[in-house]
Amino acid sequence: MNRPLLTIVVPCYNEEEVLPETCRQLRGVLHDLVGEQLAAPASKLLFVDDGSKDGTWSMITAEHANHPEVTGLKLARNVGHQKALLAGLEAACAHSDCVVSIDADLQDDIRSIRDFILKFHEGFDVVYGVRACRQSDTWFKRTSALAFYGLMTRIGIQLIPNHADFRLMSKRAVRELCRYGETNVFLRGIVPLVGFSATQVFYDRKERLAGRSKYGIRKMLSFAFDGIASFSVAPIRFVTSLGLALLAMSIVAGGYALFQKWAGETNAGWTSLIVSVWFLGALQLLGIGIIGEYMGKIFVEVKRRPKYAVEIDLYSPASESAARNRRHYSLTKRHSVLIK
Repeated sequence: MNRPLLTIVVPCYNEEEVLPETCRQLRGVLHDLVGEQLAAPASKLLFVDDGSKDGTWSMITAEHANHPEVTGLKLARNVGHQKALLAGLEAACAHSDCVVSIDADLQDDIRSIRDFILKFHEGFDVVYGVRACRQSDTWFKRTSALAFYGLMTRIGIQLIPNHADFRLMSKRAVRELCRYGETNVFLRGIVPLVGFSATQVFYDRKERLAGRSKYGIRKMLSFAFDGIASFSVAPIRFVTSLGLALLAMSIVAGGYALFQKWAGETNAGWTSLIVSVWFLGALQLLGIGIIGEYMGKIFVEVKRRPKYAVEIDLYSPASESAARNRRHYSLTKRHSVLIK
């Protein structure tokens, strides 16, 4: 059996509370896979620091110094979870046969990574980690998630229900993913578009080990709308359909008003007038807002700015060689100073 070179990509943002345990457990998984000859000895952990403001990067560099299989990318600023994950996938693609992405909070079952690799050996290019149930979620989160997946399916966006960003992708699948150049990154929608052979592995999601979730209600709603607006024009069509329906209603109401006038039964309708004005005004603002969101996304896309900037790279062989050279230069210079 050929042993693939595996990289496990872990995006991090202010994860100092959970990172030591995450690193310890993932190193254990990596060592077990190598010991079972399911992965190559040169397999790596790649932590992507998304502009953290705490000691996350210091912990990554300390782990890198003590454990060669632990590497990291430090982004120059916070760019968001999806772009940070994409940065890790693009970096890992150059040196890996397959890549597993997982969040740093240890809620995803790391034991499923072994099942991912087995599916990869069977010939699958994409393996989705799918939650078997959502009993650990609150009622609101569970209901909103089901409504979100139902809405996305209804408007024609093919997502994997109950799947986040816990997945395995082969080298060629990641290469194909990197060809999608949009700035508004929504990986849960883009990965199924890649195609190739795919399968699912079901697992039970655990409670967060430590720290707090970075996704509140506001971020969840923003993330959901980004996904809809990035893949569908359904909201604009909804406003258009609503406008046509109101036009039909206005024609009926106008006919009724003319009939009342001809029958001599017209009365002053202050309440209906005010309600109509407020309703139509709100509808117009809603339509303008939705169109504005799409225009804003177009504005961001056409500028073609880089999605992220890497400040420090501990992953690529060239960067490791450069780091060794810098350390060697520093020691040589210090030695020469002492001799003088």
